[in-house]
Amino acid sequence: MLVKGWMTGDVITVGEDTALMKASIIMKEKRVRSLPVVDKMGKLVGIVTDRDLRDASPSKATSLDVHELNYLISSIKVKDLMTKNLVFVRPDETVEFAAILMLENKISSLPVINEKASLIGIITQTDIFKVLINITGIYTGGIQFALSLVDRPGSINEAAEMVRSYGGRIVSILSTRETAEEGRYNVYIRSSDLPKDKLRGLVKELEEKFVVLYTSKDLLEEVESRRTRIPY
Repeated sequence: MLVKGWMTGDVITVGEDTALMKASIIMKEKRVRSLPVVDKMGKLVGIVTDRDLRDASPSKATSLDVHELNYLISSIKVKDLMTKNLVFVRPDETVEFAAILMLENKISSLPVINEKASLIGIITQTDIFKVLINITGIYTGGIQFALSLVDRPGSINEAAEMVRSYGGRIVSILSTRETAEEGRYNVYIRSSDLPKDKLRGLVKELEEKFVVLYTSKDLLEEVESRRTRIPY
């Protein structure tokens, strides 16, 4: 999946001379954690985050009076605290690559720029989560079977056909060799829900023929009510 299919194109931006106070208000009103900074030509020149704003704000322990504080805050411009050494992604690069850039640089969003260095979008951690949900198909399939299979042609199909034989509709199949033992690979098959008796029979047959790492049923009906109740 490419970045251009998941990025937000209508990006909220600020100019280099935007006041710190205004940038802070925009973030709160729009509920965003970062603001790309563009010049008059629309080219990306920096980015300012909520952390930058917090770090630049005077400490509550300051001895300055309210008038001095207001003057100090109003005099600080975005260009004085924005990050100029930017990490960016291109629209035709994959979402997985964007995720690596975020992870390795410990950031929560990436500006998307074209070949002319103009800002055309932004992709965030939330967008990455949406991609994960889309790929796995969890909204349409609540059961996941994790198997350790021998690395040979047809092994995935054999496991999938067994799930289908019990009435399970295959929603997605993901596999990886990175976390598997040598000569094997881990496969994650997500299926539509099954009656309890069929699920028990399927799990038993899977365990007889394959190495089952786990079987998990996601309780999607609890999404809205899943909250921790802390007694007082």
